Amino acid sequence: MRKYILGIFCIILSLSLFLVAMSDKKIEHPKTVVDVSMPIEPNYATYAKSLYNQVDLKGSGLTYSVFEKALTGYYNLKEAGRLSNHALLSIADFDQKSTRKRLYVLDLSKKKIILNTWVAHGQRSGDDETVTFSNQNDSYSSSIGFYVTGEEYVGSHGRSLRLDGMDAGYNDNARMRSIVIHGAPYVSQGTIEALGRLGRSQGCPAVSPELSDQLISAMGEGSVLFINKSAERYASRYLDEKHAALAVLPALNNGVDQGQFHVN
Repeated sequence: MRKYILGIFCIILSLSLFLVAMSDKKIEHPKTVVDVSMPIEPNYATYAKSLYNQVDLKGSGLTYSVFEKALTGYYNLKEAGRLSNHALLSIADFDQKSTRKRLYVLDLSKKKIILNTWVAHGQRSGDDETVTFSNQNDSYSSSIGFYVTGEEYVGSHGRSLRLDGMDAGYNDNARMRSIVIHGAPYVSQGTIEALGRLGRSQGCPAVSPELSDQLISAMGEGSVLFINKSAERYASRYLDEKHAALAVLPALNNGVDQGQFHVN
């Protein structure tokens, strides 16, 4: 009987030791790879400021605040799937007078200005300086906000590029109003010398005929044009910096790797 009881005790002890050993053993699970180098909340403002400096936009007369708005819209429109694959961003800065070269076409991937030239505003938006804007048909006024370039066509002004306004209430009637990019002879140094300002359009961002083909070819279909006037009340769904920061994250991390700027 003692041997029988001892045998049972040994079996129970062995089983207990086995269970303890199994509980201590680590169970292997599939590993989740986390890229610790990728910041969760990138400093988008630092990236934008760095890009502004690299392109040397201050020297060309474009303020950082205007550039930052345009850049934010560019990345939001890109995230929304409204743009083609090229990285062009165009800015018509109507904070500046018409005698200034206030149209900037930027290649963000190459970090350079492709074109910096004159651009006209609408007849009823002001003389040398823009003071009023309208989204209404036959207003002969410029409209502020974000545009995406559409298809080309040949009209009364020759080769032209259609624009689709992205901001409801500000410029979404652009196609109905036939607001397009085209060349016009009143956009010239000669007109400035004769009138003290550029000639004015019926609301289109008209440019010099000598540069219109180059501009239209560069912009193509599916690029961004931002028409700015800082003094105007303006709100846009595309000025969301949080979404812009998510869109720019790969470029931002690449910049960190190369020591171009810092992220908090």
